[in-house]
Amino acid sequence: MSEDLRRMLWVSLPDQRARRELYWMSRMPGTRVRAMAQQEPVGQIDWIPSTYTRPIKRFVEAGALAWVRGLTDKDPGEYDWVTSLELCSLVTGQASRWRRAARSAGVRRPLQAVITWENLPDQPLYKVPPYRQALSSCRDADLLLCMVDAARDHLLANGFDDELIRVVKPGVDTELFHPAAEPVAEPIVVFASPLADNKGIDRVLEAMAIVRREIPEARLKVAGRGPLEHLVQAAAQDPRSGVELMGSLDTAGVADLMRSAAVFTTAPRPTWKWTEQLGLAYLEALACGLPIVTTRCGTNDEAVQPPNRLVEDDAEALADSLLHFLRDPRLRAEVAVANRSHALTRHDLTTQCAAMGSAFAEIEALHRV
Repeated sequence: MSEDLRRMLWVSLPDQRARRELYWMSRMPGTRVRAMAQQEPVGQIDWIPSTYTRPIKRFVEAGALAWVRGLTDKDPGEYDWVTSLELCSLVTGQASRWRRAARSAGVRRPLQAVITWENLPDQPLYKVPPYRQALSSCRDADLLLCMVDAARDHLLANGFDDELIRVVKPGVDTELFHPAAEPVAEPIVVFASPLADNKGIDRVLEAMAIVRREIPEARLKVAGRGPLEHLVQAAAQDPRSGVELMGSLDTAGVADLMRSAAVFTTAPRPTWKWTEQLGLAYLEALACGLPIVTTRCGTNDEAVQPPNRLVEDDAEALADSLLHFLRDPRLRAEVAVANRSHALTRHDLTTQCAAMGSAFAEIEALHRV
């Protein structure tokens, strides 16, 4: 390893979202990241503009059937680490092959890290070539960095070495995401997630219709884009719905939106290859001191804990918990203090990025001669 600077090559997924894993790697102390990515990344990152071989675009993110072009042209001797997201992603398989080729040629570095959120014990993609081969290639990785506790359980269930596994929960910018100067008295609910079936905006709209029978002045502000956007547009055009579509917001816009609301809600439900893992929007809501009402899905209980509400995927249940908070300003104030404290102590961005750096350093120490 370089004594002064950890040099990392990040191999991006074609659909990778900004201000997430790559950004966190760039925030690790003493780390310089160069990223192969389609879009220019956010942060102090050296960008290698990259294109992908992608026969079809049916799947996105970790399931994308896509390979980055140009990785084999990179000199492995220039890097201490090669890092990618998820065990089954095809770019992870590429990174593994590239690293093994360097070892075969007598180049000792880079080490390989895989970042994972995977919490399905029996991920169906693992049964399908070439995802199965990508998973197998991860068994040579030097570090498996889990973003949730459930990911560690997943790795152990699939036979990975516990000595190479580290768990560090993600952080949130607690300076940008902070509570409003004064508690919001109006009964405003905010939804800030993709407008897709798996995030349940349809269920939230149903629940808000029930809420407005009890509190006619209650409103729902919706931020996001996605295939179910037409449902929100239709509701927003009806003045009786109390729904407002905010569109796609940048990070500062989401923070401002959170501070304009009294309660945060979403309603995730599983798909055939995904279930909620943690939910970064929950962390943003916690940091803003918003009570959270959401459906129980996957392992989102790692983020949403009492006195916040996890309910079944049912509009009546969702509405009942929304009313629980909307009717009680004093309760909301108490929850705001607890949620803000939780975000500061367990999910502060600077602290968590430093902890990620420590996980890399622990593995580096094992490889020093």
